[in-house]
Amino acid sequence: MKDKRVLYVSSEVIPYLPETEISSMSFEAPRMVNNNGGQIRIFMPRYGNINERRHQLHEVIRLSGMNLVINDLDMPLIIKVASIPKERMQVYFIDNEDYFKRKATYADEDGNYFSDNDERAIFFAKGVIETVKKLNWSPDIIHVHGWLASFLPLYLKTYYNNEPLFENSKIVTSVYDHGFNDTLNDELLNKIKFDGIEDEKVAHLATPDYFNVMKTAIDNSDAVIIGSDELSSEFQGYLKNLEKPVLNYHNKEEFPEAYLDFYQSKVLD
Repeated sequence: MKDKRVLYVSSEVIPYLPETEISSMSFEAPRMVNNNGGQIRIFMPRYGNINERRHQLHEVIRLSGMNLVINDLDMPLIIKVASIPKERMQVYFIDNEDYFKRKATYADEDGNYFSDNDERAIFFAKGVIETVKKLNWSPDIIHVHGWLASFLPLYLKTYYNNEPLFENSKIVTSVYDHGFNDTLNDELLNKIKFDGIEDEKVAHLATPDYFNVMKTAIDNSDAVIIGSDELSSEFQGYLKNLEKPVLNYHNKEEFPEAYLDFYQSKVLD
């Protein structure tokens, strides 16, 4: 992986959020690439329950300041950055007062998922892409983790498909058993179509449940990694019929060799 550029886009990363399959792999995979001579960037949302003082987040003024249009509303984009202690890795945080100030990740204290999680996901996808454009950093691989990051493949393949910076980027999506119950906002389809994205690209999102959100990410990716030891039969059936590379689950001890080989021989080849 020497000198290869890998962009990690995740809804969760340790040490900024509690350890889950997603947050753990979103830390371990970039560290593995970093230790093997690759260049990495990590992006995640700046949820309000992340302690900025403890983790030493600070705003990057030169990257902040633009507005992103979400469903006909101008939403200011704020970029913050922090370094993971004892690692040579920086994390970029996508922030916005309306979407990410609340002191929680996806749901309120009663476990009710936020009604604007769909807009938060769209904002996150657009925010990552616009920030990478400002950095003028062209990734060889873009590796997506977690459902809140899952609109990134769709937007790269449609809304930003003429962006030269990503012309040769390969998109990998990790699929986890860790999703959400019920559905995202019923207006999600219209909000994405507002950006001029064609009906056939978002057909799954007529019912925006976890399975259909991830199917949309999978369809717009170049390769898929199974991130959980157990997946629903729905996911297993869908992945079985894919005509693109799929890497089976590997645990924390086994994954480095498997991911490196998959990146080099299946994704970049």
